[in-house]
Amino acid sequence: MSDDKSQEYFSDGLTEEIITALSKTPKLFVIARNSTFVYKGKPVNVQQVSRELGVKYVLEGSVRRSGDQLRITAQLIDATSGNHLWAERWDRDLKDIFSLQDEITLKILISMQVKLTEGDQARLYGKGTDNLGAYLKLLQGRQLIDSLNRESIALAQQALGEAIALDSGYGEAYTYLAVTHLLDAVFGFSKSPGSSLANAIDLAQKAIALDDSDANPHSILGFLLAMKGEYEKGVAEGERAIELNPNSADAHARLAMTLNFSERMEEAIASFKQAMRLNPIPPVFYLIHMGVAYARTEDYDEAVALCEKAVHREPDNLMARMFLTANYGLAGRAEEARVEAAEVIRISPKFSVENVSKTWPFKNQAAKERFLEVMRNAGLK
Repeated sequence: MSDDKSQEYFSDGLTEEIITALSKTPKLFVIARNSTFVYKGKPVNVQQVSRELGVKYVLEGSVRRSGDQLRITAQLIDATSGNHLWAERWDRDLKDIFSLQDEITLKILISMQVKLTEGDQARLYGKGTDNLGAYLKLLQGRQLIDSLNRESIALAQQALGEAIALDSGYGEAYTYLAVTHLLDAVFGFSKSPGSSLANAIDLAQKAIALDDSDANPHSILGFLLAMKGEYEKGVAEGERAIELNPNSADAHARLAMTLNFSERMEEAIASFKQAMRLNPIPPVFYLIHMGVAYARTEDYDEAVALCEKAVHREPDNLMARMFLTANYGLAGRAEEARVEAAEVIRISPKFSVENVSKTWPFKNQAAKERFLEVMRNAGLK
């Protein structure tokens, strides 16, 4: 609610930190940030949220920052009855942000009568950082990653590098720096995708060495290992992530993609369904890769429907258009495949099937070739 909208990363970051903390206890079911952020800045009917997301409780609040002063409000509502369980306002210094996050999280747990074991408490708080500057740089880096373009990823790498310079033991900063290098490789932002993947693996392993209780680097490492062709190791890391944080939608989605690459499509579809229950308004990559999984089981109608939904959400998403082209081709819908192929070229005039093939870590090479063949048949070179 600050006048300076460049401070929005701070309120987004605080929200995500609270979601992450709450999601670490298996005693709660917590909806992921992608779905909750849909309601940001809008008048919210909590009963509607309850129906749309399938939850009983809704936390809402606001942040106003002026210099080093914060005003934070929060209220927890039983959305099925409309009753307020508690509401509070805090006026604090910025340096108190770490203890304030813990206080808000504990108030929520206590009000819902969640009893924590010592292990739950250890997972809840993690190791994090006590360095305010490093924390703020991390929040900036995370927001920049969400933009998913070459310039924002480069800026995110700079911000996260600065966070590590301020606190070399900040595992979360290494985790998100690993994500930037993964995105560099997947989206072709780097001149050497292989080097980017190697850097991402090193950074994820560093994050795990600093805090083995954090699910996120295990989840990312699992996907990276699958991309490298180490499928079983990748699945093991993905499963470890879900043990640590069963509420992490992205961990379920990354495990699903790893299972998909590993020729375990039925398990992949089940994991995607769990990811979407935790994240009912999912990022587009869930829809695309779930579509790939259905295509691999020859359920082309479902595969097409998911990729059509992805394209409807993001018309200029190259991956969505590319897999919709392939799925139309696999479904025998040749004319629609050609129309989609033209959209791929519109978005990326230098698109190359050969270049794409290098980034697809399918264990089954025949299945990979089938995808490539139908794209070529649709007119892609």
